[in-house]
Amino acid sequence: MLRAIIIDDIENIRKKNSAIIKATCPTVSLIGEADSVASGVKIIKQLSPDLVFLDVEMPDGTGFDLLQKVKPINFKVIFITGYEDFAVKAFRFSAIDYLLKPLDSDDLTEAIRKVENSLSKEIFDVKLSNLFANLERPKNLQNLILKTADRIYSVNIQDVVNCESDKNYTTFHFINAPKLVVSTNLKEYESLLTPHNFFRTHQSHLINMAYFDHFIKTDGGNTIVMKNKINIPLSVRKKEEFLVLLEKFQA
Repeated sequence: MLRAIIIDDIENIRKKNSAIIKATCPTVSLIGEADSVASGVKIIKQLSPDLVFLDVEMPDGTGFDLLQKVKPINFKVIFITGYEDFAVKAFRFSAIDYLLKPLDSDDLTEAIRKVENSLSKEIFDVKLSNLFANLERPKNLQNLILKTADRIYSVNIQDVVNCESDKNYTTFHFINAPKLVVSTNLKEYESLLTPHNFFRTHQSHLINMAYFDHFIKTDGGNTIVMKNKINIPLSVRKKEEFLVLLEKFQA
C-alpha cells in the first residue's frame, strides 16, 4: 500500500479528491491531509508518507516552495493544479506527473500506476531537479527530461539539432553529443518544442531552426540541410509554411 497525504488549501476539494482516490485507487491508503505549505511541511515530517498529492497554488506559497522546505524528498509526488498554466509546461518538460482539477478517475489511475512502477528515487530526484531549474526561468524553458532504455537524461533543448521518429520511438540528435533514443512518439515532443523554435518538417522529422543551414530545391523533392550536415526531408504540405518561417527569420 502507498501511504499518501493530500495537501490542498480548499477543504471541499480535499474531500472530493479523497473520495475519488478511495473509490478508484485500492493500493493507496490516505493517512492525512493539510491545507497550506506550513501545515503540509509539518504533516510530511510527522507521517513520512510514500506519496503526496500536492496542490500547486496555496495562500502561503506553492507546492514547489513546500518541496524546497522538506528536502531531502523521500516520497513521490503527484501535483494537482486547477488550470493549464506555466507549471503544466514545466511538468511536461520534466516528465513529472500532474493532474488537473477536477480529478478524472482514469487520469488518476494512470498516475498511480506510474508511481507504483517508477524506478529509483535517484531518477525522481533528477526529474525534480529538472523541474526546479525550469521553474527558475518561467518564460524560457530549457531542460528536457529524456528517458532511454537504461538511463535518464536532463538535456538542454538548445543542444538538440533535430528529432527523428520511428513509430513509437524518437531519436534525438545533438550538436556535440551522442544521439539518444526514447520510447515516446514525436508528436509529444512537437507540442513541447514547437514554441521554442522547433519546426515539424515532415511526418518523421522535427528540427531546431537555430541549426538550419540551407534549403535545397530539387525536382525529386525538397531537402533541409542542418549545420551538422544532416539532411532532413521537407514534405510538400509543409513547404509553404516553412518558407514563410524562413522569411520571418530573414526579416
